[in-house]
Amino acid sequence: MTTAQALRPSCSCGFFQKVECRPLAAERLGFEKFCGVNDVRFSHSRKILLKPMIMAKEDHGAPLIDGDSPNCQGHQVKKPNGFTPLTNHSAALSSKSLSEMSNIGNSKNILWHECPILKLDRQQLLQQRGCVIWLTGLSGSGKSTLACALSRSLHSRGKLTYILDGDNIRHGLNRDLSFRAADRSENMRRIGEVAKLLADAGVICITSLISPYRKDRDACRALLPEGDFIEVFIDVPLDVCEARDPKGLYKLARAGKIQGFTGIDDPYEPPYSCEIILQQKGNDCMSPSDTAEIVISYLEKNGYLRA
Repeated sequence: MTTAQALRPSCSCGFFQKVECRPLAAERLGFEKFCGVNDVRFSHSRKILLKPMIMAKEDHGAPLIDGDSPNCQGHQVKKPNGFTPLTNHSAALSSKSLSEMSNIGNSKNILWHECPILKLDRQQLLQQRGCVIWLTGLSGSGKSTLACALSRSLHSRGKLTYILDGDNIRHGLNRDLSFRAADRSENMRRIGEVAKLLADAGVICITSLISPYRKDRDACRALLPEGDFIEVFIDVPLDVCEARDPKGLYKLARAGKIQGFTGIDDPYEPPYSCEIILQQKGNDCMSPSDTAEIVISYLEKNGYLRA
């Protein structure tokens, strides 16, 4: 295998198509063995950098970089049909109309970058439709339990899912947020944006968080195309949730040790209209797997489990 072949990526998708460099570049760098290096020696007298020429495939008329570029031997690289060297990013950006630049929130002069692989392509690869299953309800209603049962059942069917659990997200992305009303809204907004990205990737995203405010759930729904947001209200009475109290939070809230706890001194606003209501009456309670099957039946009926 030549050095150029060793450097060439194994990907056959067409993004990296041509790599050219000097055959003796590895030796001049002082590498004893370029592939599977056991002993690397650096030459201080001559530092020659490998500069592979990366060719980008033109797709759907997307703006590409103009102009030929010299390869590492100083010769001009002839552009193959449908390919253009990535040599001058500023030239491409300058061709964009200033009217396409956006100001979003505190981000100024930003430009949306279109990618050649679309949601439909990813869905066909996964043989499913990306969507968000938004589980909402009081603490102790069984959201996390249902999320795990649902993910397990879908996984057994060969479907790719990901759970965004409210507590888990607060361990990382949202660890700077409190449980005040404004922070709760921001917590939901961030989770909604992440869920949107996962759905765009073709993943069946399952969110599990109290999400007490109706307007914030509706705002998350508005982030996605129509039909891609499936709101599931786990309608379990407060007294049942409080009797369960799996985390001991209701007890702390009743003792005044937790302020602004949903259902005690902060409201929960049930959905006016949602795709699925899972209601528990009295002490009758379905198993998590049976409850998950109700949601899966909805997904099957509406075509989410096929591309």
